[in-house]
Amino acid sequence: TFARLRGMAAPDPTSGACEGLADHVIVTFFPGPHSYSGEDVVEISAHGSPVVLHAIVRAALCAGARLAEPGEFSLRAFLHGKLDLVQAEAVADLIDAVTPLQARTAFDQLDGTLTARIAALEANLFDLMAKLEASLDFPEEGYHFIEPGQVATEIDRLRSQVQALLGDARRGRLVREGAQVAIVGAPNVGKSSLFNALLDANRAIVSTVAGTTRDLLTERLDLGGLSIALVDTAGVHETDDPVEREGVARARLAAASADVIVAMLDRSRPLSDADRDVLASTKSRPRLIVANKVDQAPAWSVESLDEPHTIAVSVRERIGFEAVTLAIQRALIGGESTRDTPAISNIRHVALLDRVGRVLGRSHDAVTAANESLSEEFVLSDLQEASALLQEVSGRRTADDLLQQIFARFCIGK
Repeated sequence: TFARLRGMAAPDPTSGACEGLADHVIVTFFPGPHSYSGEDVVEISAHGSPVVLHAIVRAALCAGARLAEPGEFSLRAFLHGKLDLVQAEAVADLIDAVTPLQARTAFDQLDGTLTARIAALEANLFDLMAKLEASLDFPEEGYHFIEPGQVATEIDRLRSQVQALLGDARRGRLVREGAQVAIVGAPNVGKSSLFNALLDANRAIVSTVAGTTRDLLTERLDLGGLSIALVDTAGVHETDDPVEREGVARARLAAASADVIVAMLDRSRPLSDADRDVLASTKSRPRLIVANKVDQAPAWSVESLDEPHTIAVSVRERIGFEAVTLAIQRALIGGESTRDTPAISNIRHVALLDRVGRVLGRSHDAVTAANESLSEEFVLSDLQEASALLQEVSGRRTADDLLQQIFARFCIGK
């Protein structure tokens, strides 16, 4: 329906008048239960001016409407059975996505891929529980609807399904939440040049004068689908300058909290005490060593470091640059591909599935330790606990306070 909607520019609270700014809009009616939320919904499509949109919202409020709570529409969709909790959480992830891989992962979960795998796991678990329940219903007749030796096999198969999902969990969390990579090193080794090269932008000041960078400089980078918080740090060295000392302290803190450290050295000059300090302080952390300025005469060889993850580069000449980006990806996710969307990425889902795996493991150990003579009643108790945990993943068994916590992080009106 095409309509001429009247809004309000400056409402008079005493008169209750709602006249004012007007716009030509399209009003679309979505009757429930076929709307997004499952309720009757009216959607107003107006021109994109913030002034016009604000006036329309003010007019709606004046007419008795209220602003939606964060995530309220998705919460209503969940409560009306239009989405399960996994899909509802994927809505928020899709909105927050900053890389194509993050968006694809969220959309796959919104499309029901994880829901389908959880449902298949629940169906297999329910089938085993039904057989054990039936055996308990006829104790005097001695009927067993599943052979005792087969119980452990079926539980083991369920555990394998859970582990297959959890096997993708670390990569999934990195895709969803991103990672921090800190570039550390002595002054003037090329940290800011590498920072700019990775970003493909002149974001950091590059100068031959030592100590140009005195604070942390952080930019977001899409690295093979991973959202990376790339941090350029001040040169690590001993100094009496209080500002530089604070910069060095912040550089050390950034290295301590980083998922991967890029320890940078200048191969055109002998290793200094500051270089050795960087190598020693980062030795126990996930890192790669970048030996810069290989386009100049070398003062030492890469082989002399005896470090397996050392890459010789020239940032200025763009030599070895691709090797650095690939090495950062490998340090974050090992040999796994960043092209395929992970099946699971949400820490809540990971924690619940991990508990399911432990419950099934406990049940499996009990069955095998009892030499297949354990009563079906004891096995069934563990399986019922596992089933309840799976229902928490999809939201069929979820406390109200957890729902409020999940939907509170949504955007207003989503």
